[in-house]
Order: sequence, then C-alpha cells, then structure tokens
Amino acid sequence: MEATAKARFQRISPRKARVVLNLIRGKNVAQALDELRFTVKSAAPIVAKVLDSAVANARQQDESVDLDALVVKTAFADMAPNRHMRRYRPRAQGRATRIVKGMSHITVVIGEEEE
Repeated sequence: MEATAKARFQRISPRKARVVLNLIRGKNVAQALDELRFTVKSAAPIVAKVLDSAVANARQQDESVDLDALVVKTAFADMAPNRHMRRYRPRAQGRATRIVKGMSHITVVIGEEEE
C-alpha cells in the first residue's frame, strides 16, 4: 500500500528542496519527521507538511495501517512554471534581464517496508 502527497507551486527552488528530500529518502516516517523538525533549512517545514499529508493519506486509505512500518519510498522535487513571479533587473547599456525565482512541485511517496 502506497500513499502519495504533492505540494505544487511551492516558493522554493528545487535545488534547495532536493537537499532536504535527500535527508529523508528511505527512512522511517517517524524518524524522517523528527529529523525534519531539527533541520535548519528553509525547505524543511514545507517537506514536513507534505510528509504529514502523505501519512494522513495512508490513514485515509486504510484505517488499520501500521504507522511504524511506513517508510519514505520516493521523494523528489521538480521545477514548477514560474510565470507568476516575473521580475526584471536593470543591466548595462539600458538592457533588462529576467530574475529567475525558483518554484517547485514536491512529491513524497510513502509505503510499507518490504522485507
């Protein structure tokens, strides 16, 4: 049994989110949440919220699921479209260039540990 949770259009770059996601991938859900609570990264609260949502989705699918047996199977961050955050910076000779602000789609899949 697998449960998925997604956080779309999050205002953090995928590169910063992947650092935090690499910390929790393959770990027990309780251990991952504990580690996220003490991680001093800007993506940690966002990823913790997504992981909580995945646990709630697992409980919604099956009431008798063993929460201690759940592990983070996959966790990844993809680039989201950035059309809402258009900013420009003045450059030399009267030109202007676009400021790229990161947006992410964060996905976490949890499931029971296979032995």
